[in-house]
Amino acid sequence: MFWLLFGIFLLACFAAGATGGLFPPGPWYRNLNKPSWTPPDWLFPVAWTTLYLCMSAAGARAAMSPDNAVAMALWSLQIALNGLWTPVFFGLKRIKLGMFVLIALWTSVAATIYALIQVDLIAGLLFMPYLLWVTIAGALNLSVWRLNPDEAKKRTPVVS
Repeated sequence: MFWLLFGIFLLACFAAGATGGLFPPGPWYRNLNKPSWTPPDWLFPVAWTTLYLCMSAAGARAAMSPDNAVAMALWSLQIALNGLWTPVFFGLKRIKLGMFVLIALWTSVAATIYALIQVDLIAGLLFMPYLLWVTIAGALNLSVWRLNPDEAKKRTPVVS
């Protein structure tokens, strides 16, 4: 049962992660001013693959635990917000709005950790690296916002 659940959670993670392929950084992002501590490009797929494996294992462990409703609801919320950031930041090129999505994501990941620990300590611990990575992503988003004030003020029109 664990492996079936793990596979389902992994599919959810990779569905969220697929937005990176749909909305790649491209020239717009490469031309933005970024802080000197910006992680190298090769680190992102390595980090996200590792994080998605940990998140999937945590989700599967929690799904098999009793009294898991809040943890599962929060797991769902965080993966939805995870999938939202890339289209907002890279697709719409909305740096400021991306920061607000990251704040919501960070909050939901922290709440998910708390809820996971209530049902399965290991599941909660498996989410800790994710919170660290989202913290780094938030600091990077904030730095890009501050280093590119004119770009952050632009509004990319939404095509309907």
